[in-house]
Amino acid sequence: MAKQNLYLCMGSACHQMGVYEVLPKLQELIAEYKLESRIELKGSFCLETCSSGIVMKYQDQHFINISPKNIEDKFIGEILPMIQNSNLPLNS
Repeated sequence: MAKQNLYLCMGSACHQMGVYEVLPKLQELIAEYKLESRIELKGSFCLETCSSGIVMKYQDQHFINISPKNIEDKFIGEILPMIQNSNLPLNS
């Protein structure tokens, strides 16, 4: 079954806001919630919402104001529910 892409903006503004601190935390969360068979984490060029902090995109949804300090809360509260509600089966 095809994986869904989860994009993390790697543009220069996000770089300055700490995206390289967010990346390993995000990789850990994907592993912790056993999403490797469902999600392909990809870096993205600018997602054009630079004034809204670090940005991620899943399907057509943008997740904004992400930071190294709040990535776990944002992932659990916003991103994970959207992944779990998609039509791909969870890896048990």
